[in-house]
Amino acid sequence: QVQLVESGGGLVQAGGSLRLSCTLSGTFTIYDMGWYRQAPGQQREFVALITSRFGTNYAAAVKGRFTISRDNAKKTVYLQMNSLKPEDTAVYYCNAKTGSYATWGQGTQVTVSS
Repeated sequence: QVQLVESGGGLVQAGGSLRLSCTLSGTFTIYDMGWYRQAPGQQREFVALITSRFGTNYAAAVKGRFTISRDNAKKTVYLQMNSLKPEDTAVYYCNAKTGSYATWGQGTQVTVSS
């Protein structure tokens, strides 16, 4: 069974940076990898995606500030978050998808103070 383990969350001041990591157990290269987030009282929303062929897509709210990347040798996807804003505060979830199969990580908390 594929498992995702996230790390890198924490508390940062507005304008600061954090890098999230998500490591997959299994055959990494076949998966499109994404990051989503869920703020208290809100629905989970899309943040960024990197496909198995390294194509990328971003939510409008983070475009130009966040960068998604992957290292297939390390079976890890990263989310570099710069110029963080208080509204970026959320639990960030890693997602792996291939065909009709998808799985989620446990989430990592990101808190941005003003």
